Amino acid sequence: MKLLEGKKALVFGVANDHSIAWGIARTMHEHGAELAFSYATESLERRVRPLAESVNAQFVEKCDVSSDEEIASVFEKAGRELGSIDILVHAIAFAGRDQLLGDFHQTSREGFRVALDISVYSLIALARAALPLMQNGGSMMTLTYYASEKVVPNYNVMAVAKSALESTTRYLAADLGRRAIRVNAISPGPVRTLSAAGVSGFKKMYREFDSHAPLGQNISIEDVGDVAAFLASDMASKITGEVIFVDSGYNILSIPLPRDE
Repeated sequence: MKLLEGKKALVFGVANDHSIAWGIARTMHEHGAELAFSYATESLERRVRPLAESVNAQFVEKCDVSSDEEIASVFEKAGRELGSIDILVHAIAFAGRDQLLGDFHQTSREGFRVALDISVYSLIALARAALPLMQNGGSMMTLTYYASEKVVPNYNVMAVAKSALESTTRYLAADLGRRAIRVNAISPGPVRTLSAAGVSGFKKMYREFDSHAPLGQNISIEDVGDVAAFLASDMASKITGEVIFVDSGYNILSIPLPRDE
C-alpha cells in the first residue's frame, strides 16, 4: 500500500546519499509522493541533483535558510512549479565545529546565535513560508536528538538547539492545528551522516550504541524514513506536536544496559 499517493513533499536538508533527509525522501518516493528538494550551498548541488533525478524530482533549488529573501524566493518558485505541497521536511542543523569541542561554558555568543538561527528559527521561517502552499492542510516534520533531554558529550550548543527545536515543534503544532497542519519531530539514534562527523567522539558512541540499546540494533536512514512516511500520511492524521523516537529504545534507559559477558 502506498501511503503518500498524490501528495507533494518539499525536502530541506539533503547533503548526500547518507543523509537522514535522503532516507526520508526515498521512502516517501516509494510510497508515491512527488518530491521537491532544496539544498543549502552551491557545493552540495552536484550531490543533491543526481539524487533528485533518481526519484524523478524536477524541483531542485538552493536555499540559505539564514536568508529570508532566499526562503521567500524558493517558496515563490515552488508555488509556480508545484502549485501546492502537502509535506514539509525540515532536516537542517548547524553549529560551528569549534562549538562542538571542549567545555560547554566556552560557547561563544556568535556560535550560539548561529546554531539557534539555522537549526531552530529556520523551522519557523520555512513553516510560515509554506502556509500559502498548504491550504488543504498537511504534515511538517523536523529532526531532533535525545541530547535535547540528557547530556551527550561534545554535543554542546547543538543540544540546546534541539531542546529549542522540540519546543518550537509544539508551539507550531498548537498554532497550525486549526489549519489542519500537523507538526512533529523525529528523534533518531546515532546515524553516520556528514553532520554527525563533526561531533567529537561520535564514532565511538556509534560503535557502542547497539550493545546498549534494548533492541540491540543501530539505526538506519531507512528506519527514519519509514516513520517519516507514516507521519506524513493520513494514518497519522491525529498525531501532532510529538517527538517520535527511532532509537531502538535507547531513550527509555536511565543508564546503559550492561554488556553481555
